[in-house]
Amino acid sequence: MSPQQPLISHLLELRTRLLHAIGSVILIFACMAYWSNDIYHYLARPLMDVLPEASSMIATDVSAPFFAPFKLTLVLAFFIAIPYVLFQIWSFIAPGLYKHEKRLMVPLLTSSTFLFYLGIAFAYYVVFPVVFGFFTSVAPEGVQVATDISSYLSFILKLFFAFGLAFEIPIAVVILCWAGVTTPEDLKSKRPYIIVGAFVIGMLLTPPDIISQTMLAVPMLILFEGGLIAARFYSKKDDEDEQDQQDEPDQAAK
Repeated sequence: MSPQQPLISHLLELRTRLLHAIGSVILIFACMAYWSNDIYHYLARPLMDVLPEASSMIATDVSAPFFAPFKLTLVLAFFIAIPYVLFQIWSFIAPGLYKHEKRLMVPLLTSSTFLFYLGIAFAYYVVFPVVFGFFTSVAPEGVQVATDISSYLSFILKLFFAFGLAFEIPIAVVILCWAGVTTPEDLKSKRPYIIVGAFVIGMLLTPPDIISQTMLAVPMLILFEGGLIAARFYSKKDDEDEQDQQDEPDQAAK
């Protein structure tokens, strides 16, 4: 068999998996497109609830009333399709993994999806009311708060991605410890630097206000501590011992 044939087969498999993942996003988007305005209205409620009376959101661009809801619906379709997208990624890489690696990947994929959704929910139900309430309350006298719908969309999507990714910290900690890059004890000794780093990341990923930065940094630190606890139950040494035990019968058979 030519060495190029396995490469071509892998590329074809990758293309198939990508098409399935993209197709799932498009299918979900097509099902929700009709309710795009209702979806945008629901996502705008945290701001609309704190706007002053006789004030509303505005559209400064001619096409914004049409494209802003559709853009939000497309991003939401991707969020909903994440479990299937991760399943396609898993199906592509699973044949090349050892048994002990597969045992780790399945719970990681499941928990990472849950944590991403949890981060988005935390941003919407906890962070948005506080941040928008603060912004609207400190407006200078004589300034009418009327947020552009495109600017609002960019703002909330940025926070959704920031909190969704930040809530993946326990997964990152477990993977680093499992790969042998570090250990829970080593990370615990560097806790002061990690606290500073969490606030720096919060400053970079969120808008320039201390409230949203703190509300991102504090959950990151809590999730970091949770990752340390989870990493103690799964170490690289345990996997290597298990792999050696699996390899011994194969060597004896040879």
